[in-house]
Amino acid sequence: MTDETIAEGIVEEALPNTLFRVRVGDQLILAYLAGKMRLHRIKVLVGDKVTLQLDPYGGRARITRRV
Repeated sequence: MTDETIAEGIVEEALPNTLFRVRVGDQLILAYLAGKMRLHRIKVLVGDKVTLQLDPYGGRARITRRV
């Protein structure tokens, strides 16, 4: 399969349609919830620490776990 880049960040802002702005290091990344998190209705709030799977093309990420 492809290389998966995993990172950890903190949710800075909650946007409509389960989109979030997540701070990873010194940059803000637009992230969306993974399908399993939507399926199991796991809530993500501002200030939560999350694990991200970064898009290889940059700019977006998928939130895969709430830490």
